[in-house]
Amino acid sequence: MVQKFKILVGLLLLPIAVIADVSEYQLDNGLKLIVKEDHRAPVVVSQVWYKVGSSYEHNGITGISHVLEHMMFKGTENLGPNEFSQIIAANGGRENAFTGRDYTAYFQTLEKDRLEVSFRLEAERMRKLVIDEAELLKEREVVAEERRMRTEDNPHSLVREAFNATAFVNSPYHHPVIGWMSDINHYEVDDLQQWYQNWYAPNNATVVIVGDVEPEAVYALAKEYFGPLKPEKTAQVKPQIEVEQRGKRTIEIAAPAELPYMMMGWKVPVVATIAKDQVWETYALEMLAGILDGGNSARFTRDLVRGQEIAASVGAGYGLFSRLTDMFLVVGTPAKGKTVQDLQQAIHSQITALKNELVSERELKRIKAQVVANAVYERDSVFYQAMQIGMLETIGLDWRLSDAYVENVQAITAEQVQAVAKKYFIDKTLTVAELIPMPLDGSKQAVSAGGRHGR
Repeated sequence: MVQKFKILVGLLLLPIAVIADVSEYQLDNGLKLIVKEDHRAPVVVSQVWYKVGSSYEHNGITGISHVLEHMMFKGTENLGPNEFSQIIAANGGRENAFTGRDYTAYFQTLEKDRLEVSFRLEAERMRKLVIDEAELLKEREVVAEERRMRTEDNPHSLVREAFNATAFVNSPYHHPVIGWMSDINHYEVDDLQQWYQNWYAPNNATVVIVGDVEPEAVYALAKEYFGPLKPEKTAQVKPQIEVEQRGKRTIEIAAPAELPYMMMGWKVPVVATIAKDQVWETYALEMLAGILDGGNSARFTRDLVRGQEIAASVGAGYGLFSRLTDMFLVVGTPAKGKTVQDLQQAIHSQITALKNELVSERELKRIKAQVVANAVYERDSVFYQAMQIGMLETIGLDWRLSDAYVENVQAITAEQVQAVAKKYFIDKTLTVAELIPMPLDGSKQAVSAGGRHGR
């Protein structure tokens, strides 16, 4: 089945049409295909997105989506271990995959006439994966080492992991994407086979194609390779709505490190979890992040790094597109001679100023200009265009939100920025994590930026 739309002079024409050179199709087995034409170069990006990630997992199998992503390269009924990657390379392509909280995605970049190779291989491993016990045991060790290097030996990653586990109680965002080490060490073949069977099915997948292609030709290829695959009765995800936070939460993490570090985060809504008549709040929060941390002229760098010299580094971040309620984050390292508490106090002063004083029209225009410039730059990337479409569709939103992003940001007023600062930046929903530097080895103490010895 094909569903395509085109708006002409305010009229909706059905059934054949296109928005912004984007065509949308639905196969009989439930697979969704979205094709965006971009004829600037003879290349194509092919991405397969599955609606499963770490937020679908439960205790005991955390990280299983990530390890299954690894196993997807280890052989199918008709492909040997790593043969998928070898075929893509032989065809002059590049490929990889990633796992997030809300999705798992696989992608290739190829010369436009090689799209058939991608479809043939992806269809093969969508339903015909072979999970070999010996390969799984090897991959468990690979993932365990990845966790040791990227998390356990990285003090900032340790803080982020502990921060999320403290901030989220019953939301599955409590879990790290890579999983807890004890779970990684105990995956069995049956665990992965069941996870694969539950989620890797055409009716749980979106295929996104962006590049120098003709949509109808892509649709014909998709029907040829993905069309014969049988749909699956996928598992049902129970609602996991985060319990109300009733007070400030603080945590200290002691780890070998040269400098202290801190994270502050407030629970905030995202587009997928807020009422439609309040969705402007998410874009106002996006603007607020830019005001605080939108380049060298933003308030954090101007006032805390250069002006008061309280921070060696400090940044703010917010993502308005996720499946579940998320956090507005501030992270930083105090300057030499300053403490984490000094930095936190300075950050609170910045937040208070946003609550008490309207942002000037000049500052607002500057941030909006940066947002527009970044959006234009990102859309210059064929890969990023596909990423935006696939991410939005997979978390349950309409891919057209990507095209509306700039317009929604441009509509935000100074009064709206002030309103969200007052509403969401409160101690009741605040979580704070501090890294306490410990000795880097047995012979010397780590010294913090404030001059204190690690405690």
